[in-house]
Amino acid sequence: MISFISKIIVLICLLSSIVIGEEKETLVNSQCTRIGNKLGSVSIKDCLDIGLHATDGESVKGAAILIKEYPPLEKKEPLGKVLLVGGIHGDEYSSVSVIFKWLATLNKHHSGLFHWYVIPLLNPDGLLRKESQRINENNVDLNRNFPINDWENTAIKYWIEETGKNPRYYPGAEALSEPESNWLLGHINVFRPDVIVSVHAPHGIIDHDGPRTAPNKLGALYLNYLGTYPGSLGNYAGVQREIPVITIELPYAGIMPTKDEISSIWRDMVKWLRKNIIEEENSMENAQDAAPS
Repeated sequence: MISFISKIIVLICLLSSIVIGEEKETLVNSQCTRIGNKLGSVSIKDCLDIGLHATDGESVKGAAILIKEYPPLEKKEPLGKVLLVGGIHGDEYSSVSVIFKWLATLNKHHSGLFHWYVIPLLNPDGLLRKESQRINENNVDLNRNFPINDWENTAIKYWIEETGKNPRYYPGAEALSEPESNWLLGHINVFRPDVIVSVHAPHGIIDHDGPRTAPNKLGALYLNYLGTYPGSLGNYAGVQREIPVITIELPYAGIMPTKDEISSIWRDMVKWLRKNIIEEENSMENAQDAAPS
């Protein structure tokens, strides 16, 4: 009798896992269809071929936040963990499209040099609407919604006094009021990245917050500090938590860099990571992750 009950329980667990797997696959297919129909540089097939996975993260409207993990390889210790994030602002199309190009590179050339966790689109509601917008569905700038002490006198005060209550930069009534920023912070706590790389547009520069020596140049983009804003990811992770944050600001939000420039930024970024992901400079020569797409 006990054996029979045990078999029933196992069968139920297997069926549940199949259903959950099918539900997640449906979420990925749906999201890839929407992304492929929105972005001129990423087709539905391009998105599906990456092998993204649905997380427990959702947008305000319930859209799945998709990820791709490139874990350590057997018998090879990675130099460190890298969190790569795009699409924090929904109207910065190139920040999403470029990450899909780099995902294709990692699919071909992941050598185990780093443990990658890649989020191509954090703000699906902002991007996947008829008229894309910087802010999320609740009209909050996700890159001003991360924790900082004394929210009213820092994030809110800055928004009022420095931006004139510009709705594009509204930080939210309180820190982490939005499901997207809340989920990302939770993942940072779990994944514990050594470096965070965040892709934006259209300033055409490299920005840096936190420890480590900043890269002077990635591709044709040069270091130019934009400042550290209350509630930004750079302020929270880089300054407060001392996780190096590299912000890649592409030159245009709606125009992709050339294929050569996309590869050049990637190669330079991997070279910088190899030297700076840990405190001591590492002399490893393996750079397969940097292979061009």
